[in-house]
Amino acid sequence: MSSPEQHTGFARLDAETFPAFEPGWVWLVGAGPGAPGLMSLLCYHALQTCDVVVYDALVNPDILRWVKVGAELEYAGKRGGKPSPTQKDITLRLIDLARAGKRVLRLKGGDPFMFGRGGEECQNLGAAGIPFRIVPGITAGIGGLAYAGMPATHRDTNHSVIFLTGHDATGNMPANVNWQAVALASPVIVMYMSIKHLGEIAQALMEGGRTGDDPVTIVSNASMPHQEVAATTLAGAGAYVMANEPPTPAIVVVGRASDWRSLLDWYKGPLRENPVG
Repeated sequence: MSSPEQHTGFARLDAETFPAFEPGWVWLVGAGPGAPGLMSLLCYHALQTCDVVVYDALVNPDILRWVKVGAELEYAGKRGGKPSPTQKDITLRLIDLARAGKRVLRLKGGDPFMFGRGGEECQNLGAAGIPFRIVPGITAGIGGLAYAGMPATHRDTNHSVIFLTGHDATGNMPANVNWQAVALASPVIVMYMSIKHLGEIAQALMEGGRTGDDPVTIVSNASMPHQEVAATTLAGAGAYVMANEPPTPAIVVVGRASDWRSLLDWYKGPLRENPVG
C-alpha cells in the first residue's frame, strides 16, 4: 500500500484507513447545512462505499454527485404540507435494505441528531438488530449562523444559546415547550423549522418577558450561493413573515448575535460563486 507521503492534495486520503462500511450496516450521516464542502471526510467515504443512499429533502443534490458509481439513490424527503413518506415507512425501508445485505447510507441535512429524527431511526434499527454508525454533521444552527456572520456564542453578548424546533410531530407549535422559561433563559435562541409559527412563537416569548425590540434574524438557504438574510424584531416577526414569505429551509435567530453581522458578514460577492462553499 502506498503511503500518504507519496500523494498530494486530496489524493493523500486514498491511503488512509477509513472504517469499513460493512454489508448489512446503516450509517446515519449528517451532510451539513447545504454547502458540499462542509461535509465530513467520513460522509465522503460513506458516499464512495455505500450501495444505496436514502436521503432527505435538505440534502443538497450537488452532494449526491459524489456517490459511488452504481449506488442506488432513494429519496425520502419530508417537507411540511407536501406528500411525503412517513417516518415509519422510512425506518422500515432502512431495515429491509440492511437485511438484504446492502450498505445503507441514511443521508440527512445538517446533523442527524439535531431535530433530524436520527434518534428515532437508531432506536428502531437497534430494536431490529441492525448495526449502525452515526456520523455527525455541521448543523445549520451553528454553521448556517457562521455563514451569516453571526457567532452562535460570543463572550461579549451571549455565553449560552438555546436550540428549539418551531413545530412538533403534529406540525403545530410545540406544546411541551415552557415558553415563559425559555424566553429569558438565554440571550440567544436559535430556532429550526419555525417560519410557519413564528408569529405565535414571538408572542409567547414576549409574554414570557422578552422585549419586542429584540432582534430577529432569518437565515434562508444557509451556506448556499442563494443564501438570504433578513432582519426584523420580535414584535414585528409575525407580520414580516406574512408580508415577505421568507424562503425555507430557514434558521431563525432571536437575540443580539446579529450585532456582529456588520463586522463578520463575510459570505458575499465573489465568495458566493463557488458552489462547494
